[in-house]
Order: sequence, then structure tokens, then C-alpha cells
Amino acid sequence: MPDVLIVETRGPVRILTLNRPHKLNALDTPLTRALCEALDDAAGNPDVRALVLAGAGRGFCAGADTAEFADLVPGQGDLVADRAALTARLHRLLREVPQPIVSAIHGAAVGGGAGLAIGCDMAVAAEGTRFGYPELRHDLVPALVMTNLVRQMGRKLAFELVATGRMLSATEMLAAGLVNRVVPEGSALDAAIALAETCARPKLVAMQATKRLFHEVAEADFDAAMEAGLQANIAMRGYREAE
Repeated sequence: MPDVLIVETRGPVRILTLNRPHKLNALDTPLTRALCEALDDAAGNPDVRALVLAGAGRGFCAGADTAEFADLVPGQGDLVADRAALTARLHRLLREVPQPIVSAIHGAAVGGGAGLAIGCDMAVAAEGTRFGYPELRHDLVPALVMTNLVRQMGRKLAFELVATGRMLSATEMLAAGLVNRVVPEGSALDAAIALAETCARPKLVAMQATKRLFHEVAEADFDAAMEAGLQANIAMRGYREAE
């Protein structure tokens, strides 16, 4: 059986490729766990300066693997809670990993796959990408993916997506601020790697401090954000001497 996650290193960039193409890279427990382990490993590796998250085959990720749903019912409380906790851990890691992460999106990026795509620090989308949250069409709630969505998109459009299951094109994603750029079909991975390589050029300590401060000030009130910036400004004086 092939690995559900392909890990490849190109210089300072590590590429994580979801590898369940027969399932449109749907997130089952083994794949979600593999992603968490790979992100943990990268976080502790000073040779990894940036990451790219991609999907094999026709699409980026079709969301949660519904084949597991038969076992994830209220009568299996511990199993349900453990699976939800694993997904929540994955989304937390995307933010907590100190290196910048770029998603390379193509084809379908829906439900949990949509959440994974925009959970990265930056995103590149290929023309032809279809992005959305169709959970309510199946009487499910887009629960763990909603946190990033409402932080990155205007509330009216965000609610429309989760309430109606409307799908966005790559161009609409760009207009909504969900991706950094749109590229021709077949070139999302190369564009994401190029963006990651650019982010890999500064000293690791400086980039890590930048990512940490960015997320901190994005959600803090003004005074708390200024204080965090003040402390980072003082600390950065030593970065030129750092390895």
C-alpha cells in the first residue's frame, strides 16, 4: 500500500503531498495523523525553512473521508472525540509550526480540504479550482474549519458559503483574499514551491519570529499588539548574530 503522505525535501523546502488520489485525498484518520506527525517533525528541524502542502491526483482534498462516518456516531463517544481532537490538532499545527506553510491548491478543495487549504499561511490556487463548504447539504456542520474561514473572509460571504454550500472559483478566492495568487492549471505546485523558496531565504529565527508575531497581532487588541511588536523589535537586534 502506498504511503498516504509523501514527504519530499528540496533544499530548504519540505513538500507534504496528500496521497490518496483514488479518494481525492479525503482525510481519514491515518492521513490526518500522518500530517500531524510530518508537521511536528518539520517544526523541530532547523534545516526545514518552509513547507508546501499539496495533493496528488485530480484534486487537493475532498474533505473528511465519509467512509469513516459509520464508526463516528454518538454511541462511540471516545472514538468521536478522539477523531475530532486529531483534526483540531492538525489545524492548530498549521499555525503553530514556526516555518511558513504554502498550500498548492488544484481541483477540489472542499469541506475539510477547504479548511486545510486556507489554514496555511499562504496559498496558490490553480485555475479550475473549486472551493467550498458543502457540509450542510449532508446535514453536517463545518465545525472545525470555520475558525480560519471567519478570520480570513468577510462575515457575509463566509456565512453564505457555509449556509448554502456555494462553491468559489480560484478567481473568486483571490478576490476574497483567500489565496495569494492564481496560476494556470498544472502549475500550482511549482508556484507554491517558488513562494516557499523565497520565504526560506531569511534566517530561520527571523522568519519564525515574524510568523509568530503576525498571528499574535492579527487577533490581539491594539495595545496588546503594539506590546508584542515592541518585544519583537527588541529581540530582533540579536538576529544578525544568530545562526
